[in-house]
Amino acid sequence: MAQDGPVMVTVDRAKVFRIDDGASAVIVGNPFIADVAMFDDNTVVITGKSYGTTNLVILDADNKPIVDEVITVRASEDDVVSVYRKSARMSLSCQPMCEPTLRLGDDAEAFKNAAEQATSRNGLALEAAGSRN
Repeated sequence: MAQDGPVMVTVDRAKVFRIDDGASAVIVGNPFIADVAMFDDNTVVITGKSYGTTNLVILDADNKPIVDEVITVRASEDDVVSVYRKSARMSLSCQPMCEPTLRLGDDAEAFKNAAEQATSRNGLALEAAGSRN
């Protein structure tokens, strides 16, 4: 897994790494920036959660570090449009139509509205799925 420079991960996306020597444990320095999980002894999944830099340590069966890498989590620039009203930013995912999306750093009111709508929609979907059983 060793490479030049930090491991680059995008917020809300997962990156899979293979560990040749096998891993017994994975540790992430700041779990608010990235989530790290072992899929199996040779597969580690890193998911970006927030912007920033942290580190990843992977231990072998003897609890000796076999990997110590810097992880940088960045924002996705794919199909994202930012709309500014003075200093307030609102982000839109534009693939193919532009729709509000949750993005760290957006205006608090726009973020709150989009989060509440997404949570409400997910709750309705779970409720409808439960009523079919």
